[in-house]
Amino acid sequence: MIIGVDGNEANVKNKVGVSVYAYNLLRYFSKKSCKDFQFIVYLKHHPLNLPEETPYFKYQVVPGNFLWSQIFLPIRLYRYEKIDIFFSPAHYLPRFCPVPSVVTIHDLSFHYFPNDFLKKDLYQLKNWTAYSLNKAVKIIAVSKTTKKDIIKQYNLPEEKISVVYNGFEKKPLGKIEKFKLDVEDKPYILYVGTIQPRKNIEVLLDAFSKFKQLYPGFQLIIAGKKGWLYEDTFQKTVDLGLEDDVFFTDFITDNQLIFLYKNAFCLVLPSFYEGFGIPVLEAMNFGCPVISSFASSLPEVGQDACLYFDPNNSYDLVEKLKLIKEDKKVALELINKGKKRIKDFSWEKCGEQTLKIISEAL
Repeated sequence: MIIGVDGNEANVKNKVGVSVYAYNLLRYFSKKSCKDFQFIVYLKHHPLNLPEETPYFKYQVVPGNFLWSQIFLPIRLYRYEKIDIFFSPAHYLPRFCPVPSVVTIHDLSFHYFPNDFLKKDLYQLKNWTAYSLNKAVKIIAVSKTTKKDIIKQYNLPEEKISVVYNGFEKKPLGKIEKFKLDVEDKPYILYVGTIQPRKNIEVLLDAFSKFKQLYPGFQLIIAGKKGWLYEDTFQKTVDLGLEDDVFFTDFITDNQLIFLYKNAFCLVLPSFYEGFGIPVLEAMNFGCPVISSFASSLPEVGQDACLYFDPNNSYDLVEKLKLIKEDKKVALELINKGKKRIKDFSWEKCGEQTLKIISEAL
């Protein structure tokens, strides 16, 4: 069996979110490649920090940028390649694919929060995702929540969709880098993720402002890249007078992030919508208590190893922060439950289940 794979999501310098997912699947495919399972990974550009080739795991660079998956890749597949099945790890299948195909859908946030996207990106997500879902012989959803959303929005049969949870792996590569702030060391609350409206950081800022009145020594660290419409989050910080207590890191290395997890008072994930929520598992792995919004897939992933709050209610979040601060047993219980919960997730399991679905789809 020769499997074609769209590798572009993984072929970026700073891998976050879907890029991490795509990279770890490529790593698994490379390891499992053999005469029975051969892989051709298609890229727009030459490989950048991707798994090494093997006799049965090869990269093919297909030149072209604009509408690459809709024009340039299909032409290559029709003219030159003899693959048996095609897999896309992120929403978009090539137009007019000559073989059966499988696609992974991470979330449908663009249906619920359309204003969070540029118009051209929203058009692409709506139309190309719809095409891919109808074209695919099998669909992989990264959570039960995402599966339910696909069925609801696209009226597809349940048996066409399989749930395969993300794995996670955040291990130190050499010495853990201390993340230095230009102030004295103080306890801090941590947020990890992109800065954009559906992440609901403004409610976190409201809650932090209230919590800080009770416990003045705390700081808040926002660890993540600027996304779409991030300006309101920065303005909210100014409006609340928190410029000296809230720190925006932008992109940071894995080792710096590990340091932040290991030393945080807790992680808060206030999102209105998440397809999965990898920071929840990362925090648990490094002994960091987690407070999460009770929204979308987050309770599914965290189960009883998190404290939950109403994402529309900053006072509810304050109460959960106070509970961890005033009762050390609660924090310790969350840490212990988190250590148990993460055992259910691995990239090895994710890769194995994904490859099984691809082979069965053919």
